Amino acid sequence: MGKNIKVWFDKEGDFLEVLFDCKKGYFRETGNDAVMEKVDEKGNVIGFSIMKVSAMKAEIPLSANLVIAQAA
Repeated sequence: MGKNIKVWFDKEGDFLEVLFDCKKGYFRETGNDAVMEKVDEKGNVIGFSIMKVSAMKAEIPLSANLVIAQAA
């Protein structure tokens, strides 16, 4: 069975958000200044955001390490 993934882009804010799960959570920093990961209260990654998306078009591919928990 597939899973819905929500993708939201705010053109004015130049901000992209991808959510794997619609749970309560908070954003925390990653090793890339432009990427934040959204985690639930257990620390499982439930999404991520990318800031200043349009500024990346001239850069090498974006890389960030997100560890996504497997479903039980």
